[in-house]
Amino acid sequence: MSDPTATPAPDGFNLAHHVLWRNDAPGDKIALAVLTASGAERFSYDRLRASVLTAAAGLLDAGLMPGNRLVLALGNTSTFPVAFLAAIAADILPVPVPSGLTPDETAQLAQALDPAAVLTAGTGAVWPGIRHLTPDILTGSSPLDRPRTGDANRPAYLMVTSGTTGRPRLVTHAHRAILGRIPMRAGWTGLGPTDRMLHAGAFNWSYTLGTGLLDPWSVGATALVPAQNTDPALIALLAKRHDATILAAVPGVYRRLLAGPLPPLPRLRHALSAGEALAPSLRARWQEVTGTDIHEAFGQTECSTFLSGSPDAPAPSGTLGRAQPGRRVAILDDSGAPLPPDTMGQIAVSTDDPGLALLVDGAPPAGDWWGTGDMGTMSADGWVTYLGRADDILTAGGYRLSPTEIEAPFTAHPDITAAAAVDHRLGPETVIVALHYSADEPLADAELQALAARHLAPHKRPRLFIHAQTLPRGANGKLLRRALRAATDPAS
Repeated sequence: MSDPTATPAPDGFNLAHHVLWRNDAPGDKIALAVLTASGAERFSYDRLRASVLTAAAGLLDAGLMPGNRLVLALGNTSTFPVAFLAAIAADILPVPVPSGLTPDETAQLAQALDPAAVLTAGTGAVWPGIRHLTPDILTGSSPLDRPRTGDANRPAYLMVTSGTTGRPRLVTHAHRAILGRIPMRAGWTGLGPTDRMLHAGAFNWSYTLGTGLLDPWSVGATALVPAQNTDPALIALLAKRHDATILAAVPGVYRRLLAGPLPPLPRLRHALSAGEALAPSLRARWQEVTGTDIHEAFGQTECSTFLSGSPDAPAPSGTLGRAQPGRRVAILDDSGAPLPPDTMGQIAVSTDDPGLALLVDGAPPAGDWWGTGDMGTMSADGWVTYLGRADDILTAGGYRLSPTEIEAPFTAHPDITAAAAVDHRLGPETVIVALHYSADEPLADAELQALAARHLAPHKRPRLFIHAQTLPRGANGKLLRRALRAATDPAS
C-alpha cells in the first residue's frame, strides 16, 4: 500500500515508545487529565513516561513474561493507560475489558483468553481461577531503561468484540497498528500538538483507546477523559472548563447534550463521532447550536476507522465519509469482487492496511479485502453511504453486540420458547437493544430486567421487551431477526 502519510513499520519498534517518546512533547506538558466534576488528576509527559517504565518493570517483577496476556479490568482510572502502555513496553499483551461484567461473562472470557493474570482495582467482577494483581505492583520497581523493541508486526495488545456465534471474538493488533492510525489525522480528526482532545468514552473501548489516548499522545497533544461513572450531561461543562478543542463521543452523547442547555464552548474547533451511524438531523442540530461540525468515522475493532469526513473535507450529509489518505476501500459483491459506483454491497478495506488486525480469533485476515459485514454504496467521487448490517450483529449505544449472547439468558427461562435480540430504532437518532420473545403469556418487564441484570453487562441489556406467541422463522428454521427489526422500525 502506498500511504503518503505513514512510514513503513521499522524493526526495533515498540508501540508504547512511538506513542510517548517520539512526539517531541515537553516533559512538563500535560499529557493526561482524568476529569471529575470537582477537578482532575493530571499526568505530565515526564510523569506518564516514568510511570509507564516503572509499571513495566513491576509487571515483569510480578512474574509476568513477554507474550503473556494480562486482562485490564480497571475502568476509567489513571491506572488504565499506565498499565496498558506498560504492558506493551514489556511485550506483555494487555486485554482491556469493560466494567460491569457478570460472573458468566468473566468465565467465558477467561476460557477464551487463557490470561496469565487480571489487573484489577479490587472492585467489580471476579475472575475465578485467574491470578489477580492489584495496581500497587505498578509503582515499586526500578524502571526499565526503555520499552522493549522488536519486529513491528509482533502482537502488541488484544481487544474483545462480539461475533455471530455468541462467544467473544479476540482481535490481536500488532505494534504497527499505531502507524495505521496516522491517516486519521488528515482524514478525520485534524489533530495537532496544541489540541486538547476530550473523549467521552470508556478506556476499554477501541474508539476511546485510539482516538482519546494514543492519537493525542502520538502528536504531543493533551488527552482529557472523564472519570468512571461521570454523568454524560456534564461532558459539555467539562469541555468548557478544561478548554477542549476537540470533542469525541458516540451519537447518544451528542443527543444527551443537545437535550439540555449547552454552555459556550469557545475553544472547541470541531467534534468527532464513531461507533454507530450519525443521524444527519443530529449533526445539523449540533452545527446550529454550537457553530461547529461533527465529523463521523466508520471502522471496526478489527481495523479501526478508515472512512471519514474531516475539517478539511466535511462529508456530505447522509454519508459516512470517504477513504482516509492512503487507504484502499471498496464495495464488494457476494463473490468478493469490487462493484461499480452507486451499487449496494459490502464495505471492505484492503488487507494490506497497517491498521488491520494481525489476527482475528487466531487467524490472519485472508484475501485481498477485509469485509466488514456492513452494507453501503460508494459514489463516483468516493463518498460512502451506510445501508445497515449484512448479518445480525447489533449496533446500539456505540457497541457491536452479539444477539445470541444477549438471548442466551432468556432462552434458558422455562416460560420462554424463543428469543431474538435486535437493534430497535426509537426514532431517527435513537437506537436501543430490544428483545422479542415468545411465550404463552407476557412476562413482567421487571422479571426480565432482573434476569438481564444477573447475566449481562449494562450495555448489553435490552431496554424494550416485546411479547409474541411465535417468532418468525425462515425455511431453514432460523430466526428472522431482520423481519422483527423491520416490523418495528418507524422508517419502515
